[in-house]
Amino acid sequence: MPERKLFKSESTLSRGKVAQYLRSVADSLEAGKAITLRSGDQSVTLEPPEQVTFEVEAEREGPKGRGEVSIEFEIEWDEQSSGGGLEIE
Repeated sequence: MPERKLFKSESTLSRGKVAQYLRSVADSLEAGKAITLRSGDQSVTLEPPEQVTFEVEAEREGPKGRGEVSIEFEIEWDEQSSGGGLEIE
């Protein structure tokens, strides 16, 4: 099945502002709350389950000292596993 972007935002921010965003996501994850992402007229609310896959990746594009360096954090889960527990009717 092809990938479909639900939300995308990119902006230049101070390290402190990035830390605030990451802290907000961390607080929501720890509390078991939904995470809502908003930018302009875009908005998406996600509800990660108790167990997720967490990936951290560091990359360099271009020559050392002149290229672009990035850190990417990815939290991933199967939608089937986020539905809670067993239901029998």
